[in-house]
Amino acid sequence: MVHLSGDEKTAVLGLWGKVNQEEVGGEALGRLLVVYPWTQRFFDSFGDLSNAAAVMGNPKVKAHGKKVLNSFSDGLKNLDNLKGTFAKLSELHCDKLHVDPENFRLLGNVLVVVLARTFGKEFTPPVQSAFQKVATGVATALAHKYH
Repeated sequence: MVHLSGDEKTAVLGLWGKVNQEEVGGEALGRLLVVYPWTQRFFDSFGDLSNAAAVMGNPKVKAHGKKVLNSFSDGLKNLDNLKGTFAKLSELHCDKLHVDPENFRLLGNVLVVVLARTFGKEFTPPVQSAFQKVATGVATALAHKYH
């Protein structure tokens, strides 16, 4: 559960309505893979991830980034039940994919960076604070099934 004030919720949902999920998702996942290269081990099937240009131009990275942001959108619709919303994804990433749950926090932080870069002055410190709360809540929910 994420506790946002009315103003924070309005700001998050208002800005999220302007997000191009394909662009922002692809950039966020791409930056995660470049900045934290050990996360690439979960994406062996994505082909060439040998350098930053290859990662950022990889269509599978972009497609998966969009998928990630679609799930993030589901979380924004269910801020009062993030654990329930992400229960199946948590189980998948824990039991089948064995993703380090720290990666969820890293991706949330990278997403906030990409949103700041994308929206510039519109991404004020209070808006950043609200998005950070949501990203942390989503990361916590995704890590919920881990033992």
